[in-house]
Amino acid sequence: MKDGDSSAQKALYCTYAGYLTGVCARYLSDPDDVKDVLHDSFLHIFSSMRTFEYRGSGSLKAWLTKIVINESLQFIRHAYRSEIFSAPLEAEAAEDEEPPQLVGISMEILHKLIRELPPGYRTVFNLYVFERKTHKEIASILNIKEASSASQFHRAKSLLAAKIKNLQSNNP
Repeated sequence: MKDGDSSAQKALYCTYAGYLTGVCARYLSDPDDVKDVLHDSFLHIFSSMRTFEYRGSGSLKAWLTKIVINESLQFIRHAYRSEIFSAPLEAEAAEDEEPPQLVGISMEILHKLIRELPPGYRTVFNLYVFERKTHKEIASILNIKEASSASQFHRAKSLLAAKIKNLQSNNP
């Protein structure tokens, strides 16, 4: 694979394309953007394969995931440069409100609701929840203040909770 073997590249693509599309779709809501970023990610993967170091089971998947996340973040920074962290405050849940129950909410619906969040909220939410980054790390990655990351995450959580409650009240 490190020599650019096209059959090995095809096998790698077929094995991981579905999973990596899902990773990319967590960050980008437009299907065309997902396809573009996934394409760029695989170009990066194939051109960087010589730098991959096997470190045990799961290391290839983790490496591929990191590349897709970085490509997604790079796309977001360029596409939404002026608006990413200036989205207006949307309906926020009161501090003492209980979070919604997720019983009866499929992962597919939950991911759809997350994808509907404004780009800045969605990006911070994904980095914090799925990638388990701290607000300090997120601030460094996105070149924002740590307090902005925490604020964006709080707003994302509040908006997501409101969307879930709205969905549940419309579908009893």
